[in-house]
Amino acid sequence: MSLYIASLNSGSNGNCYYIGNDREAVFIDAGISCRETELRMKQLGLSMDKVKAIFVSHEHSDHISGIPTLVKKYGIPVYITKETLRSRKLYLDKKLILFFETDEIITIGGLSIKSFSKAHDAADPHSFTVSGNDVTIGVFTDIGVPCQNLATHFQRCHAAFLESNYDEEMLANGRYPYFLKSRITNGKGHLSNTQAREVFVQNRPSFMSHLLLSHLSHDNNNPELVLNLFNEVAPDMHVVVASRHEASPVFHISPYPQSFLTVAKKERLSTSAGDVQLSLFIPGT
Repeated sequence: MSLYIASLNSGSNGNCYYIGNDREAVFIDAGISCRETELRMKQLGLSMDKVKAIFVSHEHSDHISGIPTLVKKYGIPVYITKETLRSRKLYLDKKLILFFETDEIITIGGLSIKSFSKAHDAADPHSFTVSGNDVTIGVFTDIGVPCQNLATHFQRCHAAFLESNYDEEMLANGRYPYFLKSRITNGKGHLSNTQAREVFVQNRPSFMSHLLLSHLSHDNNNPELVLNLFNEVAPDMHVVVASRHEASPVFHISPYPQSFLTVAKKERLSTSAGDVQLSLFIPGT
């Protein structure tokens, strides 16, 4: 009763997120080379044979550049919106291009993938949740501004990849030209550390156990700064920064966070068997 997740890479140099069960998996985006994808999957002990689909969030190159070679080599279907494909042609076998609509739920084996629209400077940008085995994982990056869509879906997640792109002060005082600073902060760019933290604090469900802070800027952020910022408000859960240079570990996400299981174990020592069954129910999962 769990899902396995990993970031193969996260940042403006390429994004690829793995979510799967014991039988099948999906990629959310594939923005690093096929060779690097294969290498990192092998390092993590994950099999490309389990990857049954790639879901495309939007057309920017750091999210799609690895797709043509991966699809040609492995025959993996690509789920994409018509507007995204129209804005950035991907030369793929037409039989492997599958379109999805906003809020549609796609079922792949034991996984259910749901899309929802977001604010970003792209043709038809979407974020996703992936559910299976009573677990829901969110992939929430490249989001210009927190919105109700993000809040609603975040509240359902046992683990999430959450963008924490830039520190406001570092960006303001950094070397980027004015037009680029404006693009990042204009409501269709990226989430700042402060915005991401507010999303987490206001919407974290009690059963969320893992948070992977994602898509950090190389020039306008600092992993240690971000970790300290979130550890202040999440001392009881696993918080990591998804690297722009290497894969994360594979995380095993259960429906029941460790803190809840500890409570349940204590209750088992002092209650009847019937009471223990009630103690293992988590509302909202």
